[in-house]
Amino acid sequence: MGDQVKTATEAVEADALPRVHEVHADPATPNAGNNAVPSGVAKTPVQKKSQAQWAYERLIIYLKNFEEQLDNEHEAAMGFAGGDAGVLKIEGMGYYDPDIVTFYGTDPTGGRTQLVQHVTQLNVMLRAVPMDVEKAEPNRIGFRLAQDLDDDNEQPVEGV
Repeated sequence: MGDQVKTATEAVEADALPRVHEVHADPATPNAGNNAVPSGVAKTPVQKKSQAQWAYERLIIYLKNFEEQLDNEHEAAMGFAGGDAGVLKIEGMGYYDPDIVTFYGTDPTGGRTQLVQHVTQLNVMLRAVPMDVEKAEPNRIGFRLAQDLDDDNEQPVEGV
């Protein structure tokens, strides 16, 4: 068909949406790029997002895709690179403009854990871990975070 003429609105929307490309050995493996992007991601053009916000939003897309592939016996956690820090079961995530991303959760012993990381050092390994037997259903934080993006709940920090 060749190049198509785009309206100014279409060009702005295309620039605001993330572009994802993934290839897997098994073509049936779900790609994060095949899923609908939460509408809240497109509300702010990429050029106006801080590194922290942009990293946060893309991590949510990957986390939600990862959780969609889990059975009801597992939840998402993240492993730490270097040292003997272990894993953190992801129970919350956030960012602090312009360049900090944070993860909240628990370690395998149930201890409260928080990782605060600069976006230039961001390195996340998602892991499936067994869910707590006391819970009826697994915690799907990626789905809650994606909903939060759609709800547009940004909170400016006063006096900073």
